[in-house]
Amino acid sequence: MGKGAKHTRRNGEADPAKPGKRNKAHTPMPPPFPLPVGMGQAPSSAVLERLWGVVMSRRDADPAVSHSARLLSRGIAKVAQKFGEEAVECLIEAVAGNRAALIGESADVLYHLIVLWVASGVRPEEVWAELMRREGVSGIAEKAARGAANGLGKIP
Repeated sequence: MGKGAKHTRRNGEADPAKPGKRNKAHTPMPPPFPLPVGMGQAPSSAVLERLWGVVMSRRDADPAVSHSARLLSRGIAKVAQKFGEEAVECLIEAVAGNRAALIGESADVLYHLIVLWVASGVRPEEVWAELMRREGVSGIAEKAARGAANGLGKIP
């Protein structure tokens, strides 16, 4: 760095390791996407729990007026098949490097996963608890423990 160069981070904050340099207050950047009308807050994973509640409420709805009800009325095998189809579409877009399509297909995968949870009687907090249980555990060690516990010899 040349004489008189400023020691700042990319976000404009002063580098604490370089005292006496720029101390400009950091202004957070707005999200890179528009917020849904009336939402008033940044999108978050809480939308998944709200979506789960909507799908739960549609279990007994008329399949002619609710896509969720239609999927659920077809049984667990069809729900699982649809989830698999959506997952493959997501993978195709990821491999193709199509970011916008990957985002859309990812939303489809999450929706169909939630339909699968509802069809199977799984609640989101059960999945969150399992994720928390795994937090901080090496993925390699966790997979090895699962394979040893159920006797399955999966390819690593």
